Amino acid sequence: MSEVVSQARDYYNSTNADQFYATVWGGEDIHIGIYETEEDSIFDASRRIVQKMASFLELGSSRQILDIGSGYGGAARYLANTLGCQVDCLNLSEVQNQRNRMLTRSQGLDKQVQVFEGNFEKIPFNDNLYDVVWSQDALSYTSSCVNVFAEVYRVLKKDGQFIFTDVMQSDDCPKDVLQPILDRVHLDSMESIGSYTRIARRLGFEEIQIIELSEQLASHYSQVLKELEANYENLVPICTLDYLERQKLGLKHWIDAANTGHIRWGILHFKKR
Repeated sequence: MSEVVSQARDYYNSTNADQFYATVWGGEDIHIGIYETEEDSIFDASRRIVQKMASFLELGSSRQILDIGSGYGGAARYLANTLGCQVDCLNLSEVQNQRNRMLTRSQGLDKQVQVFEGNFEKIPFNDNLYDVVWSQDALSYTSSCVNVFAEVYRVLKKDGQFIFTDVMQSDDCPKDVLQPILDRVHLDSMESIGSYTRIARRLGFEEIQIIELSEQLASHYSQVLKELEANYENLVPICTLDYLERQKLGLKHWIDAANTGHIRWGILHFKKR
């Protein structure tokens, strides 16, 4: 396990992070969403991006999906419940995995959704197993995107598809702007749309589509900040004050970077040739 993955595991296993994400995001998801109005909840926006990604795939009960960096498993449960898919969740945080299993059982989906502890730098599954590998805003937590893409390629069936979202830096993002963004979520670096597509092509993936949704970033992190402030008194007993204040400051950096175009977000969709 690389140092980046180890740091991410420790962060997401912490009480601070778990309580913050479960409270502010609504308990199902921890990824970015699509907002249509200022009144949209984080839950509704998060569900909207899952629906959009799923609309690009031919899914059904015969499809085997691997969700890498699955968080609380909201996407996996949606795919299982709505489209009948079989979904394996691979996630490094046992704290998140426990919540995933609890929610999955409570929704009667534990025969369709399986939860495994592990990381995507070394995927613990056989070659040519999955029709789709899915990921949302998780791939930055690696020291080697090349290795992750190679692992995804290995476990996909021929013509299998890799679809993911991630926060990425713009090609001209200044280092002094990027660093406080990285600090908030304990990252060392960020890829760009260009670097992801180059890695994918080098490893044998065919590009299906790249859909830029960067305009959603400021809306999302503004809503997260709004929810943090609205729930501040409820969060104080379960998170440290230092953590909450650092989150507030960090979110403002993310909003500023989104408004200036220094960070990007979107759907990247590839096929194994």
